[in-house]
Amino acid sequence: MNFELPHIPKRAVAPRKTGVTMMMDKGLSLRETENFIDASKHITDVVKFGFGTSFVTRNFEEKIKLYQEAGIRPYLGGTLFEAFFARGMVKEYKLMLDKYNLDLVEVSDGSIIIDHNEKCEIIHEFAKDRTVLSEVGSKDSGIIVSPSKWIKWMSKELEAGSWKVIAEGRESGNVGVFRPNGNAHTLLINRIIAKIKPDSILWEAPKKTQQVWFIKLFGHNVNLGNIAPNEMIPLECLRLGLRGDTFFEFLPSDYADRLKQVNEDEIVEED
Repeated sequence: MNFELPHIPKRAVAPRKTGVTMMMDKGLSLRETENFIDASKHITDVVKFGFGTSFVTRNFEEKIKLYQEAGIRPYLGGTLFEAFFARGMVKEYKLMLDKYNLDLVEVSDGSIIIDHNEKCEIIHEFAKDRTVLSEVGSKDSGIIVSPSKWIKWMSKELEAGSWKVIAEGRESGNVGVFRPNGNAHTLLINRIIAKIKPDSILWEAPKKTQQVWFIKLFGHNVNLGNIAPNEMIPLECLRLGLRGDTFFEFLPSDYADRLKQVNEDEIVEED
């Protein structure tokens, strides 16, 4: 950090197991990638090449190398895995990961239906020589998954070898663990965390209000993903209590109570 400031929460140290932040790269140019790394590599753990963007992104191999040399782990979006799976090309997908030297892989079924036992077998196979992120939840807002299935699927996928299970939210933040208006599906999330350790879950939370909600619920070292490149530093400020939305979350209670009382007194005087 650039200067000393007391009562700032301690972030997990990279390579992080908690407090993981996943940036979603939806087609940054090579120059934009270099600029992103210059600004945000110290707060970025993993980068997802969103959905199928890796198929059409220029200078793709060079981008991968840039991220890896910066200590950031890139991986391909789950939708691309599903595109290969739908064509019966899982072996070819694995060979492609070898070609690009990608040690992190996402296994998802948000756009198609995969028998869950088969999905867990794929996770287990990939986990032999890679780190696996598996995603639970549908991208289709019309498909409702019961809390018991969320819990069962997350549990089974972690047992199969997933490092983290991703809770679906999409880049739009209005499906999966979110309601159509973008608010967190509180009942569902509470049911999930009663059975699954929060540290094992990476929550897709593209909107600031969602990031604030998760930080207030789980603390500054919550795992968050689908973060836009230009929102990485603002998110880190949320984690550290350096934005108004989380300003009082990490101050000692006597500080917070005193400052809140001052604010209340000023409001009364203005009235």
